[in-house]
Amino acid sequence: MNASPEIIVIGEALTDIVETASGTAEFAGGSPMNVAIGLARLGHDVSLVTRIGSDARGAEIKRHVEESGARIFPGSVIDEPQSTAKAVLDATGAASYEFDIRWSLDFVAALPEVRLLHTGSIAAFLAPGAADVRRLLAAAASGTIVTFDPNIRPSLLESPELTRPVVEDLAGLAGIVKLSDEDAEWLYPELSQDEVLDRLLSTGPALVVITRGGDGAVLSTSADRVEIPGVKVTVADTIGAGDSFMSALIHHVAGMLAGGVSPASIREGSAFDREELERLGAFAAACAAITVSRKGANPPTLADLLPA
Repeated sequence: MNASPEIIVIGEALTDIVETASGTAEFAGGSPMNVAIGLARLGHDVSLVTRIGSDARGAEIKRHVEESGARIFPGSVIDEPQSTAKAVLDATGAASYEFDIRWSLDFVAALPEVRLLHTGSIAAFLAPGAADVRRLLAAAASGTIVTFDPNIRPSLLESPELTRPVVEDLAGLAGIVKLSDEDAEWLYPELSQDEVLDRLLSTGPALVVITRGGDGAVLSTSADRVEIPGVKVTVADTIGAGDSFMSALIHHVAGMLAGGVSPASIREGSAFDREELERLGAFAAACAAITVSRKGANPPTLADLLPA
C-alpha cells in the first residue's frame, strides 16, 4: 500500500448465492465489503481488510471491490476456497441466510492511522478472527473515529445472552454504533427501542442509530433523539440496505471531519446537534432507499443522489 487510505473497513467479503423462485445467481457480498464499496462509490479512499479465497469466486470478489474503487488490504487473498453466504429470498424480497465462512486476520499485525475505521457483522463474532478485529479496534489512534454495526446473523451466534457482552464491548470501543430494529429485538428482547438506545449509549459511543427498514431510523445521542421517516420506493430486495445506510453515515461523518469538525467533538457527541442528526439521517435513508430499489447489494454513487 503506497499511502494510508482515508477509511479502513475490517470484515468479511463473501460470495452471495441468491436463491429465488425463478432461479439462482451469485453476487459479491458481505456487510463490511458492501460498506467499503458504498464508501468508494461516495468518493472515498477506502481499504478493505478482509479474507478472500484464491479460487474463481475469490477472484470475482477482488475484481468487484477494486472495480468499485476500493482497495484490498495487502495479504487479504488467502490460498483457500472463497467463503459463501446463501441468501434465500421470499415473495417480499426479504432474505434468510446460510453461511460457509473461514475467518481470521492473523496476517494483520497493525493498521495505518486513518480518519475512520469501521467493522461489524460476522467478522466481529466469528472466531478466531473476532479477536483480531477487537485487537485492531483497541489499537486505533486517538484521532480515529471508530464505527460499528453488529449486523446480527442469528444462525451463526449461540444466543443473545452470549452475544450481548461482545456487542457492548465493541460498542465501548466505537464512537458510532448502527444496528437494525431486528438486531435490537434479537439482542434485547425485553427492552423497547428507546431502552436499547439508552443501554448502548451507556457503553460509550456518542451516537447510536437504529434503522427501521421502510419506516426510517432513529438517531440518538445522550442529548437528543431524532426520528427519520423512510423513503417510499418500490422494493426489489433488501440485500445491502443496512450496509448502504452505514456507508452513508460514515460518509457524512467524513464530510464533517473534512469541514473542520474535530474528532474529539464527534467522539463525545457535541458535534451532533438536532439539525446535524436530521441531515445525517435523511442522507442515509436516501442512500438505503436507492439500494432497496435495485437487485442485490448495489449502493449509490454521489451522482445517483442528484435530483433528476
